[in-house]
Parts: sequence; C-alpha cells; structure tokens
Amino acid sequence: MSSFVESAKRVLIGRPIRSKAAAHQLLPKRLALPIYASDALSSVAYAPDEILLTLALAGSLALIKSVWVGVVVACVLAVVVLSYRQTVHAYPSGGGDYEVVTTNLGPSWGLLVASALLVDYVLTVAVSISSGANYLTTIFPGLRGSEVPIAVGLIIFLTLVNLRGTREAGTAFAIPTYAYMIAIAVMIIVGFVRLFMGNLPMADSAAYDIHAASSHLDGLTGLGGVFLLMRAFSSGCAALTGVEAISNGVPNFKRPKSRNAGITLLMLGGIAASMMISILVLARYTGLQMVDDTSMVYLHGSAQPDVHFAPVISQLASTIFGDGSLLFIFVTAVTGFILILAANTAFNGFPTLASVLSRDSFLPRQLYKRGDRLSYSNGIMALAVGASALVILFNASVTRLIQLYVVGVFVSFTLSQLGMIRHWNKRLRLPQNGSERGKVLRSRSVNIIGFMMTGFVLAVVLVTKFTHGAWITVLLIALVFTIQRLIRRHYDTIRGQLRVEDWHSRRALPSRVRALVLVSNLSKPSMRAIATARAQAPINLEIVSVVSDLEEEKHIRREWKESGLPVPLTLVASPFRDITQIVISYVRSRRQRSPEEMLVVYIPEFLVRHWWENILHNQMALRLSRSLLRIPGVVLTIVPWKLGEDIQVDGRQSVNDPFKRQ
Repeated sequence: MSSFVESAKRVLIGRPIRSKAAAHQLLPKRLALPIYASDALSSVAYAPDEILLTLALAGSLALIKSVWVGVVVACVLAVVVLSYRQTVHAYPSGGGDYEVVTTNLGPSWGLLVASALLVDYVLTVAVSISSGANYLTTIFPGLRGSEVPIAVGLIIFLTLVNLRGTREAGTAFAIPTYAYMIAIAVMIIVGFVRLFMGNLPMADSAAYDIHAASSHLDGLTGLGGVFLLMRAFSSGCAALTGVEAISNGVPNFKRPKSRNAGITLLMLGGIAASMMISILVLARYTGLQMVDDTSMVYLHGSAQPDVHFAPVISQLASTIFGDGSLLFIFVTAVTGFILILAANTAFNGFPTLASVLSRDSFLPRQLYKRGDRLSYSNGIMALAVGASALVILFNASVTRLIQLYVVGVFVSFTLSQLGMIRHWNKRLRLPQNGSERGKVLRSRSVNIIGFMMTGFVLAVVLVTKFTHGAWITVLLIALVFTIQRLIRRHYDTIRGQLRVEDWHSRRALPSRVRALVLVSNLSKPSMRAIATARAQAPINLEIVSVVSDLEEEKHIRREWKESGLPVPLTLVASPFRDITQIVISYVRSRRQRSPEEMLVVYIPEFLVRHWWENILHNQMALRLSRSLLRIPGVVLTIVPWKLGEDIQVDGRQSVNDPFKRQ
C-alpha cells in the first residue's frame, strides 16, 4: 500500500529535489510576472464587473460614472505599487507586510496583518476560481449549475501543479498569462480603432433599460448616491489584490532580488491599470450594462426577469469581434483561464507567509519546512482545503464572495504603510548627509500618501460592505488571530517545560532501575522483549501478565515453568476482562511504591507484513503504549518482532543464551 501511494505521489508531483538545488528554482522576471502578477491582472476580468453591477443599482444612467471610478482605483493602485517598491528594497527577506508591521509596530499588529493576509489569500482562490468557473459556463452553457464541482476540481488541479514546485508552476502558467495579456491588448486596440473610426457597435445589453432599485430611486444624487459611488469604488479596489504577494515572494526572485521584484511590481501596476481603464472606457462607449437583480431589467417597457448578462470582457469581445467568432472564443477562453491561474498568486503567497509564521511559532511547525519539490507543500494543501470549503459554502457565487474580499488586503495595506512611515522616521534619526536625508523624506512622503489612501479605502470598504458580508471576513480575521495567539502560547509553554535549567541535576543517573515486561503469553515476541530487558541489566525485573480466568492463569504458569526463565512472574487478576486499566493501575502502584526508581516498561509488539492484516489483530500493544505514555516517570520501550524475520534475527542470537548469565 505504501509503495502504491509513493508511486502515485511521484507520478503526480514528480521526483524529490535536493535542497542544494533551491538556487536553481529562483525565478527570472519573465516567470515571476505570471506567477505573482496573475492575481492583480486577472482582477481586470471581474473588477469592472463589480463596478458596473454596483452602479446599476441607481439605473442605466449611473453607469456613465464607471470610468471615473476606475480612474480613482488606478490612482490608488499606482500609490500602492510605489509604496511596495520601497518595501521590497527595505525588507527583502520575504516577510512582506508581516515583517514590516512586526518590526515597526509590534508583534500584535504584525499578527493582525498576517491573519488578514491569510484570510485574503483563501478568499483570492475562492473568488478567482469561482469567477473562472463562471467564464467556463459562458463558453459552455451546458455546464451552468455545475459551477461548484468545476471550481473544486480546478482548485485540486492548481494544488497538484504547485506541489510540483515554484519554477515548474511558473513555466506552466507563463504561456496562458501572456496569452491573456495579448488577447486583452488586441481587444482594446481593435476596440479603440473602431471607436475612432466611428464604427464601434453597441453591446447587446445596451438595448435594455435598467430601472433603479427601490433604495436608490434618486440615482447618484444626494447622500445615497455618494454612498453608492463609494461602494462601487470599494468593489473596484479588488483590482489591488495580489500586489502585496511580490513583497512576500522576494526570496524566490533571481539576483538582484529586490531590484527584480521592484521592476515586476512596476510592470504589474502599469499593465493592470491601463487594462482596467481601457475596458471601462470601451464599456462606456458600447453602452455595455451589467445587473445582478434581473427584476430591474426592462425592454421596451416590459420586464425581462429571465435575461442573462455575460461578464464584461465576454460582452466586449462579442461586441468588438462578433459573437461566436474565433477571437471572441479566444478572449473569453483565456480570460476564464487567467482567472483560474490568478489563484496561483495565493498558492505562492499563502504557503510562504505560513512558513514565516510557523518559524515564529504562530502556526504549526509542519508548515515551516519545504516538501519534496522544494515547495511548502503543507501550506499549499491547507490553502486548497480552506478555499474549497468557501466555494462550497457560498455556492461558487462571485457576487457573494466578493463582498468578503478586499477587507483583509486593505488591512495589511494600511498597517504596512504605517509601518513603513515608522521605518523612515527611525532612519531620519540616524546621522546622514543631505542627499540621503532628502531621499528618505521622499520615500516617507510616498508612504504617508499611501497610508491615507489605503486607510480611506479600508474605511469605505468596511462602511459600504459590512452588512453585505464583510462582517464575515472581520470575524474570520479575529478567529485566525486568536488561534495563532493560542498556538504561540502553547509553543511558549512547551519550550518553557523542555528547557534545561540545571544541567547538573539532569546529568545525574537514577539510583535504581526497575523493569516490567508486559506479556499475554510467552510467545516469540514476548521472549524477545524479556531478552531485551534482561540485556539492559536492571536492578529488578519481573514479567507481568493480566489473566481473566483460571484457564489463562494455568496456561501462563505452565509456559513460565517450561521456559525456565530466571525472572519472577507476576499475575494480575482482571475479573471484568479490562486489560488496559488493570495494567495502568499496577504500573501506577509500582511508581508510587518506589518513586525514587526509574520504571521501564517493555511491551512486545509483532508487526504484520501487509496493512490489511492489522484489521485481524486487536492492536493491544498500541492501546497500552498510548495509555502508559501518560504516566509520569515511566519509560516505555516497544520491542518489535516482524513476522517472517525471526529465523534471520533469532538464529544469530541463539549462540548466546542471555538467561545463562548469572
């Protein structure tokens, strides 16, 4: 069974990679871009959707404001990118926001940032994969209603790819990511050419009339309109997610690491901002519309509750290239694929951050070390499980999941900017010349602007989305934060108990050693356990057997006499046939009778050849060992005996009979 599992593992994730080969797994910029930028680039596929969906609550006329909302989002993106360029240079170790905040604001604030990022990474996978599944159902309408199993299957696929290693994943995802950028670029260029030539057609959705929701009958006027614009802005800020992943992944870049990470950040910001604004402009001039509640949709005065609106990019591709054309299919297909790959950013960011937190004792130690392929395999598996749970829980609904999104990343953005301000303030206290001081002041100014912008966005997101689902994210962040504090407390307690305070007392040997051999009968495994105990030369040695009736007692006494063992036999009665509790009580009484002695308990255990054979045996040795381990001051020794190997082992030992020794 184990060999089968190992073979399957090698087929799925490949052969193990030596630790010294880690340097060869570093990423050049051409591979780092598709790995770390796919999340932010893919946001172009659903951020415009969310802006239009939100503005549609105020009716069709409100959609003309979408471009300006996109411009404001792009400005925030530019500031965040510039801010994180400074982070990757100042803190290149890969701790990202967590390291920045912990160093400058304290461990509790750092842990809050880490909790927010962990939650956001899980949501990134859930949102991106769900959006990708929705795009696939657009291409293949027959798959509608199967979004959940499709999404879970895609998560499993990404998990397997990432388990194969960072570089291999980057190579696999580079082509589709660049194909997506080319497809969107071609669509934008052709769209603007047709716009300037005056032959840009109107979108099919432009024929519909969207009535304002009952809560926004005044459109974008008054306080309600301002609130709706802020909500649209907060939804559009989903385009900023993934920017922070590069700061966590700096150690994976080729040298010079910080410089290459900074260049990748600039490329990411420039491409994402230009794509999003261009799409919103084309959507404006094609009259493209999106709405979540189809009861608001009318055509020539009649309600159209059954109408279906495709995602923005699908509508644009259909309008510009023609519905069913090869270019339409290509754009829609690669967009759906990039949404799937966007989750790959989280598959790199989450395990790396989890490893750092594990190193600092805030997460289980299993998340710290790399797996066979030099990837943080346990972190990858944990992310996959969490994202799958969210997809199932929210039925792969992007609209429902997006409400939980963004909160976590803007918590980290805001606190990271504040941490960088403290970082520059510390630098200003050091002696430096005029040019160096001027550079620090300029850097601090960027972070101050970034702090004000991201703080404002965080406030807007919390105010506008709290009742729509953001409260769940806040609750999850608080839960993850509390769990990590408890884990750290546990590790601190364990370290305190394991630390040697007095080396002299710990070096001292016990005055006496008493040995007990637990047997049910004098079989070959029992005889080996007795021989092992005898070879250790304890001061006192006894054989202990639990008997439940007279027949068992007669049988074990007869075997003991026939064996000629020079070791006393102790029989413990068990009238109710409970072996475990009887043994524990006997061992405890021995410990209490002679507390100054070291008590060593030997348990014979025979090992079967095949896993299924364990079902046929009662595993008494295993249950006894688990119970005895809880008794203080007792040393437990398991003596294994493998079926079929007794001739090879015992044959060599029979020359020397240990029981002849006096």
